[in-house]
This record gives sequence, C-alpha cells and structure tokens, in this order.
Amino acid sequence: MTRKPYPSDVTGDKWAFVAPYLTLMQEEAPQRDHDLRAVLNGLRWIVRTGAQWRMMPNDLPPWYTVYQQAQRWIAEGVFEDRVTFRSLHFLAFAILMLHTFVKSIAHIL
Repeated sequence: MTRKPYPSDVTGDKWAFVAPYLTLMQEEAPQRDHDLRAVLNGLRWIVRTGAQWRMMPNDLPPWYTVYQQAQRWIAEGVFEDRVTFRSLHFLAFAILMLHTFVKSIAHIL
C-alpha cells in the first residue's frame, strides 16, 4: 500500500544524490526491516514538524527505527559533510552577492 507523501518527503532527485552518503550497509542486509528512503522521510518529518519522536505518524517507519538510524548517521558523521558543503555553497553565494553589490555602487564611490 502506498501512502500520500508528506511535504517533507525527499524527492527522487534528492534521494539519488544523498543515498550514497546514507547507506552504511548493503541495501539488502537481512537486518534492514524498512526502506532507507522511508527512514530518511521519517527523520525529515521529525525535523520539519518539530514533533516528539513518539508522535511520528503510523504510515512512516516506527519512531525507534528512525531514531536509531539517525543516531548511526550522526555517529558516522554523514551530516557533517553536508553542512560543510551547504556552508561553502552559502559563502560562495554571499561573496557573489557582495561582488555584485560593490559593482553596482562603484560609480557612486
């Protein structure tokens, strides 16, 4: 049974980008009871809503599964590289905006 997607669900393109960073073991591993993308969607739902773990909707993986996997990802540092990448991306954007601003007012100075 498919569920109606939440606004916080990861899109296909984003999933293709992040999946290699989040896979800490084989996708077919026998201990994996829930699809990794569904677990990520559960984590994104928690982050987006700010709800308590135990309030996770029943159509997402169980809260304790999402929580345990999030702890594994944090321990492995998978989010640290993303934060650094985003910070560098934002810094480059800020420098570009500053350069554009300086160029636009150069004739005044």
